[in-house]
Amino acid sequence: MNNGKHIASAFDRDLEGIQALIMKMGGLVEANIKDASIALEERDVELAERVRKADKIIDALDVQINEEAARLIALRSPTAGDLRTVLSVMKISTNLERCGDYAKNLAKRTGVLAEMSPIDGAGASLRRMAREVEDMLRLALDAYMQRDAVLAETVRHRDVDVDQMYNGLFREFLTFMMEDPRNISACMHLHFIAKNIERMGDHATSVAEQVIYLVTGEMPDEARPKGDVTSRTHIGVEDD
Repeated sequence: MNNGKHIASAFDRDLEGIQALIMKMGGLVEANIKDASIALEERDVELAERVRKADKIIDALDVQINEEAARLIALRSPTAGDLRTVLSVMKISTNLERCGDYAKNLAKRTGVLAEMSPIDGAGASLRRMAREVEDMLRLALDAYMQRDAVLAETVRHRDVDVDQMYNGLFREFLTFMMEDPRNISACMHLHFIAKNIERMGDHATSVAEQVIYLVTGEMPDEARPKGDVTSRTHIGVEDD
């Protein structure tokens, strides 16, 4: 019995360490989303470069979390419930890493857009969209730490708001391009950025779904609410 308690205590201690890394990673991702969108709006190339450099730290944390989680499974032989927790941590880490990549993509485009004529209101609109995603991610991580499936469910349903913001921007960019062909290049870059922010929302939602799985043992039954009606229309979006 004492040995069992010792193993359980060691598992809990190791898991707390991994969860601390997750929260550190989440904080860095939130900061990078914010900084990348500010850099875009203010055409701040130096801030964009700091975002790109910070992404390397996020990537390193993802590697560390996955290594620590694999070691924990190998050494502690967790029960079914504990294994579910460890696997959820690994999936959350992957989603955070992808959000970090998309924030880096925003930063990459900032230097290019800074050399082009600005599109009226685009920077502010993208900043608002990024703030919504940043808040979704923060709430999803709060839900994880609190094991709050109800809070996680609210994050899932907020994803449709991000999709609707994206749809609105998509239509605006098309209008700008049709009105003046000189806007085409800038609007294609801006559309790429908007799509990357929309995908961040998807990953924040995936974190929330992992929380629901962790708490209930089941993934949400209902299909995720989606408001993106542009999925069949592409104007130069690709992953970097």
